[in-house]
Amino acid sequence: MAPFLRSQRLRMARPYLRGRVLDYGCSSGALAELCRPEAYLGVDISEEALEVARASHPGYEFDNKVSEHERFDVIAALAVLEHVHDPLDLLTGWAGMLNPGGRIVITTPHPSFEWVLTFGAKLGLFDRHSLDEHDDLLNLARIKQLGAGSGLELERYRRFLLGANQLFVLRSKPDLH
Repeated sequence: MAPFLRSQRLRMARPYLRGRVLDYGCSSGALAELCRPEAYLGVDISEEALEVARASHPGYEFDNKVSEHERFDVIAALAVLEHVHDPLDLLTGWAGMLNPGGRIVITTPHPSFEWVLTFGAKLGLFDRHSLDEHDDLLNLARIKQLGAGSGLELERYRRFLLGANQLFVLRSKPDLH
C-alpha cells in the first residue's frame, strides 16, 4: 500500500482508537504506533508481514489468528473488507468480539472509483496484486445492510481523499432487554 494512502487511512481511524484494539489485516503494523502496546493485537494472514511488524514494533503483539473469545473495544479493518469473500460472516464474528459499546472502524475504496484503481494499477501507480484481490467494493447501502445483519448499526460514515475512500464506524446495537 502506498505510504500516503496508508497515512490517510490511519488519520481517519485515529479518533476511534480507544481501549483494547484489534488491528485486523495489520500488515506491517503501522496502526500499532497509534495504540498502547498492552492494548493492541495485530492480526494478519501473511507471515512475512507479521515478521516485519514484529521487527518494527517490539513490545506489540502480532499473530496470524485471534480467538473468538477475546474482547475488544475497537476492531480496525483498514483496506480489508473489500478483500473478503463473505463480509457478513466476518462482521458477525467481529460483533461477537466487541465489548459493550465497542466499535468496528473500516476503510474501503469507494465503488465509483474502481476505474481509477484499475487504470492506476495498469500504469503501475497502484499495486496490481491488491487490486486483483478485491472481492467486492462496498458502498454505504451495502455496509448498512451487512451491519444490520450482524447486529451493528452505522454510527459514522465519511468519504475522504476526494471521495475515493470511505470510513465506516459501526457500533454494537444497545441491548434492549
